[in-house]
Amino acid sequence: MTEICLVRHGETDWNALGKLQGREDIPLNTRGKEQAKMVGQYLKGTHFSAVYTSPLLRAKETASIVNQYIGGVPMTESGAFIEKAYGQASGMTVTERDRHYPGGQIPGLEPFDTIEKRAMSGLKKIKEHHPGDQVLVVSHGGLINVILSALSKGEIGTGRTKLYNTCISHIVSNGDSWTILDYNRIDHLSRFGKVTSI
Repeated sequence: MTEICLVRHGETDWNALGKLQGREDIPLNTRGKEQAKMVGQYLKGTHFSAVYTSPLLRAKETASIVNQYIGGVPMTESGAFIEKAYGQASGMTVTERDRHYPGGQIPGLEPFDTIEKRAMSGLKKIKEHHPGDQVLVVSHGGLINVILSALSKGEIGTGRTKLYNTCISHIVSNGDSWTILDYNRIDHLSRFGKVTSI
């Protein structure tokens, strides 16, 4: 049985402004770094065999900070877990996106099935390389929501769930299928009043 702990990256300035960010390489802000430390403290003592991270800076920074607390385990960048491309809507707020593209037809938007295919392929490779282990994956809200949607058959995830920065979700594989154990957990952020979900 392979268990994966999915962590969304910490806050960026674009998150704080409510802007959609896809492949733009926006770094963590001060609050985001603090959130990453809190995830690390929360997960300290958990035995992970590996850390996989999106190649984007905000995820890599989050993964590196968390890794300082969980023992400095081997870390691998994986394009399978990069954020989805928001196309021409990237950099807009949700309100601006809906005003510019009321029908949802956004030029350059990465299709759901394409994201699902690469994300599930990434999970499969992790399971093959780490059978029976716990693995940490640091990624993005859009990508994690696609995984949650795919595994729940649309009950949660894309279009239904707003994921908070540095939220934690757990999925487990027993055989060929994956099961969601929990999702969007923010217990570790209790000292923050308002949390960001863009």
